[in-house]
Amino acid sequence: MRTATLGPAERAEALAGMAERELDVLVVGGGVVGAGTALDAVTRGLRTGLVEARDWASGTSSRSSKLIHGGLRYLEMLDFALVREALKERGLLLERLAPHLVKPVPFLYPLRHQAWERFYAGSGVALYDAMSMARGHGRGLPVHRHLTRRHALRVAPCLKKDALVGALQYYDAQMDDARYVATLVRTAAAYGAKAANRARVTGFLREGERVVGARVQDVEAGGEYEIRAKQIVNATGVWTDDTQAMVGDRGQFHVRASKGIHLVVPKDRIHSTTGLILRTEKSVLFVIPWGRHWIIGTTDTDWDLDKAHPAASSADIDYLLEHVNAVLAVPLSRDDVQGVYAGLRPLLAGESDATSKLSREHTVAHPAPGLVVIAGGKYTTYRVMAKDAVDEAVHGLDQRVAECVTEDIPLVGAEGYRALWNARAGTAARTGLHVVRVEHLLNRYGSLAEEVLELIEKDASLGAPLHAADDYLRAEIVYAASHEGARHLDDVLTRRTRISIETFDRGTRSARECAELMAPVLGWDEDQIEREVQHYEKRVEAERESQRQPDDLTADAARLGAPDIVPLES
Repeated sequence: MRTATLGPAERAEALAGMAERELDVLVVGGGVVGAGTALDAVTRGLRTGLVEARDWASGTSSRSSKLIHGGLRYLEMLDFALVREALKERGLLLERLAPHLVKPVPFLYPLRHQAWERFYAGSGVALYDAMSMARGHGRGLPVHRHLTRRHALRVAPCLKKDALVGALQYYDAQMDDARYVATLVRTAAAYGAKAANRARVTGFLREGERVVGARVQDVEAGGEYEIRAKQIVNATGVWTDDTQAMVGDRGQFHVRASKGIHLVVPKDRIHSTTGLILRTEKSVLFVIPWGRHWIIGTTDTDWDLDKAHPAASSADIDYLLEHVNAVLAVPLSRDDVQGVYAGLRPLLAGESDATSKLSREHTVAHPAPGLVVIAGGKYTTYRVMAKDAVDEAVHGLDQRVAECVTEDIPLVGAEGYRALWNARAGTAARTGLHVVRVEHLLNRYGSLAEEVLELIEKDASLGAPLHAADDYLRAEIVYAASHEGARHLDDVLTRRTRISIETFDRGTRSARECAELMAPVLGWDEDQIEREVQHYEKRVEAERESQRQPDDLTADAARLGAPDIVPLES
């Protein structure tokens, strides 16, 4: 299939095209659910548009634990349906839809008690594996195994000897959440969806009770468009209530935000060959392998402050360090923390007992003719959520519409990935890159890595790594701006790459080099380069300051000390 480019010209064409002719479906919100909904709609043959106020995945969908999992802890809550559904989706992603982006990851669960806990926890993990196999999509992962304490300490020497009497090891999967969303958007665009980021909905168009479109502001150029659509899907996550307020109707449910923070530490600070899953008094704590790093998370606290920039406080960081240090032989300190990020989960909070119990499940509503709302859920089940949202929208269309086909639609980059992986040594020899570099590209772009390599063929200097973030090649920065919809320096350092959390300087030493690489693609002059760099540096300093504050209120105030976006000069 042809691939779609999300460059500046394509964005402008998409906005103009959406305003030119009525859409069947307009999706508002460019997180994983919105992007998935656009893909679902366009692959049913519907004329589809997708708009996002900021960058793709700039909210919850870039700030998760980066796990694709069935939700082992939901078994303990006897929520078998949710686990079964998520395990099926995990299998589809690993085997068919995105094998280039979704990878197996092992976890060790330390046992603190004798036989009863091994039986209890072992039964749960055995059921988890069995449910995965029963769906026919679990054969790509090894089954769990029981370990003695001695064996567990060989696998994870970082653990205190008295922190466990034995262990269980099982497998789930992980991905780069923001990269996954950008790939989803490109896949939808490849099938004909019109997609534009930095395009904010400022109001809805009404004809009587019916919602017939949206007013959309081009945040970059300042123009406004009236985009008419037969059905609009509100997929704005933690902003659901704010978006609904534009219609003026009282929602059938409400979405509350729960904050989760994560720490990123270098690989050598925790000596282990496996991830860890630990029980806390409130939930579970993950220590997740992440390239040359570990991700430690997460917290779960109510958040009713700024939704765009949830802030991690000093208390949040201390909470995670305290709990992970309870089992580590060599404890972590603040100095070991390379990166910190905070995200908000959209949890359903209904007005009755029945809806308040929905929690991590999702729901779809049709609060006004022409408007569908999808909310709740979890990253792993985004495709099911998208299907349900489009099914609901189809009820309002006066036409025959095909059934959902996304179970059989691989994301761009998946086709040919395994063949290219097998040929990676040859690609390294052909391009002059080390085979590790080729593997890095294949696991980020799949078969689209060939497009990145073409940039290097045209300009050999792009084959060099970034000076202060040598996990990434210079070509990847250019590609992010030319092909992946990155509009600002923050988009590249925070979401197209993870330099903002993978370096101790939080990306400030890479900022100017990256801005200069993006400039020719996006038409920046020297003044705009300077503004982009200064904005990024201020954002990092505001985040650092927020993480020194004792509580949410002071952390939020400190984070808001930096502006949200750098507008382009007209």
